[in-house]
Order: sequence, then structure tokens, then C-alpha cells
Amino acid sequence: MSHAATAFRQLHQGPQLLRLANAWDAGSARLIESLGASAVATTSAGLAWSLGYADGHNMPASAAIAATQNIVRGLRVPLTVDMENGYSDNPAAVAAYIMLLTDSGVAGINIEDGGDAPDLLARKVEAIKKAAVTDGVDIFVNVRTDVYLRGLAPEGKRVQEVLARAQTYRSAGADGLFVPGICLPDEIRQVAAGAGLPLNVMDWPGVPAADELAALGVRRFSAGSGIAQALWGAAREMAQSFLDSGNSGPLAQKAMSYADIQNLFLGRPTK
Repeated sequence: MSHAATAFRQLHQGPQLLRLANAWDAGSARLIESLGASAVATTSAGLAWSLGYADGHNMPASAAIAATQNIVRGLRVPLTVDMENGYSDNPAAVAAYIMLLTDSGVAGINIEDGGDAPDLLARKVEAIKKAAVTDGVDIFVNVRTDVYLRGLAPEGKRVQEVLARAQTYRSAGADGLFVPGICLPDEIRQVAAGAGLPLNVMDWPGVPAADELAALGVRRFSAGSGIAQALWGAAREMAQSFLDSGNSGPLAQKAMSYADIQNLFLGRPTK
């Protein structure tokens, strides 16, 4: 069994809330690791954008896998990868993609239902777990349900819908439950208590602070695409300023030094 997967699984047992500042390429993953992160997660949106694709199942599986193999190469902490819907409606194909990731040393994945029927995602999870047993590997499967993001149930019934899906996914072999968009403390508490899986929530307008999330029973807290989006905004502003005036503007003063960036990849201390 994978040591990385075992270590990553243990991070969901506390006592600290697992905080994942999502990376979008090998460089950002290495940077996040250097800041003391106990694990690194990718954002599918950020990864897709870095490769020139729109988010939302537009990136080929081969591109996601190749990028992931490059990311995990430079890390010592566990890596979990957002695989969107698995890039296929065929559970066997999805499982084959995930086994390529485990071969590379990936500890976990996210896989989502989106607008698909819960049964389809359950069959994908079953196929992944069966393939992992056959290959003698471990992989932490964090199942994302978009009940809140897509409004797949009316307000007041979303907790019930999430818990019903959690039961389906848990029976299929899921290891964790990701509910992006959930914000109300009482609803978070109900899902954390009733899901039977470690609960992952995402940074979102109105979401409680990390310490409160931990007290509500949340085990994992993700930044999502927020960091990548902030950097896209900063890059746009600096590039526009340079094109307009020949000066990158005040944001350039916050630049990490060339030497420090080099040292990240040479294994040397940074300032």
C-alpha cells in the first residue's frame, strides 16, 4: 500500500483541520509545500487554465494525468488531485485513469457528481476501489457532490439530499465527502454528523472561519480555485499596466525574488 495514501488518510483523523491551499501546477505545488503544508491538493479549474483549457470537463484526461505526474515528481508531502468527473462516463475508463495516478504516487483524488445521477458516480467509485485492490494500492477517494453549487435540491432540503448521496457514495467505497457551497453552520453540523465520512468544505463567501469549521465537525478545508483566480487577476493588472505604460505597477514590488524561486527547486532554504 502507498505510504503517501496512508499518511494522507491519517490527516483526515485530526486533531487539526486539514487545510488545503490548492495548487494549479508543479511550481505552485512546490511553493505551497515549502510553506509547511502537510499535503497539497490541485484545483481542476486552476490546472485547466494553466494548460489553456476552460474548467468543466474540457481538459483531456491525458493532459490532467501528465500534469499530475509532473506535480507529484517534485513533492514530498501527499498529493490529492481534482479529477472533475473522471473525464469519462465509463467507470472502467475512469478507474484506469486513476490507476495511472496511483502508479505515479498520488495519494488521493476528488471526483464529482455534477449534474450526473448519483448512481453513475457510485459505479465509478466502485470501479476505482476494485482496481485499487487488484493493483494492491491505496487511494483516498473524496467524493464531491454539487447539491449546493448547482442547487440540485430546494433550500431546506439540501442537507437531506446531501446525506442521501453520502450514503450511496459511502456504500460504494468513498473515503470522504466534499460539499462545496455549504455555508450555514447548522447545515454543516448536520452533514458532518450524519454523512459517515470525513467532511470537506470549501472557502466560499459566508463560510465560517477555520476554527469554527473544526468545531462543527469538518475535517478538511479547501481553498478551491481562489488562490489561482487571485493570481490571474494580479497578472492581468500587471500585464495591462506594462502594456499601457511600460511599468508593471505597484504589484511588482510584491514579487518573490528570482533567487528564492530558484532555491525552491534546488532544495535550498528561502528567505
